[in-house]
Amino acid sequence: MTAWRVRRGRACTLGLLLLASFAAAAGQRLVHSEKSLYREVFVYEDGNTRCLCFTRLCAIGRQTCIDLKQPDRLVFEYTRMMLGALYLKPEPHSILIIGLGGGTLPRTLEKLLPNAAIDVVEIDPAVVAVAQQYFGFRPDEHVHLTVQDGRAYVRQALRASKRYELIMLDAYEHQYIPEHMLTREFLSEVRALLQPDGIVAANTFSSSQLYQNESVTYSSVFGEFYNLHSGNRVILAANGALPSIYDATLNSRHFAAAFEPYGFSTSTVLLMFSTHPDWDPGARVLTDQYSPSNLLNGRP
Repeated sequence: MTAWRVRRGRACTLGLLLLASFAAAAGQRLVHSEKSLYREVFVYEDGNTRCLCFTRLCAIGRQTCIDLKQPDRLVFEYTRMMLGALYLKPEPHSILIIGLGGGTLPRTLEKLLPNAAIDVVEIDPAVVAVAQQYFGFRPDEHVHLTVQDGRAYVRQALRASKRYELIMLDAYEHQYIPEHMLTREFLSEVRALLQPDGIVAANTFSSSQLYQNESVTYSSVFGEFYNLHSGNRVILAANGALPSIYDATLNSRHFAAAFEPYGFSTSTVLLMFSTHPDWDPGARVLTDQYSPSNLLNGRP
């Protein structure tokens, strides 16, 4: 072994030791760390909570957290908001989820909808391995996993004439959504992949430099949509007429008892439903030619 490799190995070991010591000082225990092709992936534990993170020390950028004593409880509010899609489509038989994280959404949906076929797409094999080892995600006869870019999967599914009743877009990091999954062209492909009256639920930012543009882009493809706000924003839109709040209220009652093991009530999510535009309708639509990088870098 060369001296350079020895020094490099020692530097890596020292870096992991420092990371573990910083985590311990913050009350966290580093359980797993690796660098994938796309990002750094960390798993921390703090008391009864285990979290998947894409940032060191997990101060921000938590992708998934699980309560080790109550594994069904939904720790993050955005996952509860995403389940608000069931108020618009209470019995979907075909579901597509783009973005795995720790697998909270597919695990929960499989329990709530045992007869549904759930396709999950995740680009990063390291995230898949962590979800399986540390967060209880298990593909089976109802939950099918594909390791692939989400947009590439959508295009292939369209060519194969697949259609879904519910599509969930959750390719989200604390500061970043892949820009090719924010454009009008991509959302048009998602809409084409929906069955008539199918529903799309998108986890995105409650405030960002792209908020205006993202809003008008969704509006240009889907028309009116429900805009749910908390720490995150969740957009609920339909391939067709958007179900009324009256229908959403009636459908929510079917889940009153079912949601109890997950630690929330149907009414808390229902109260977030709003179709009131809180954005500039004159903002520029995001396209494959005019993407977030154009906007954030100030290019016309």
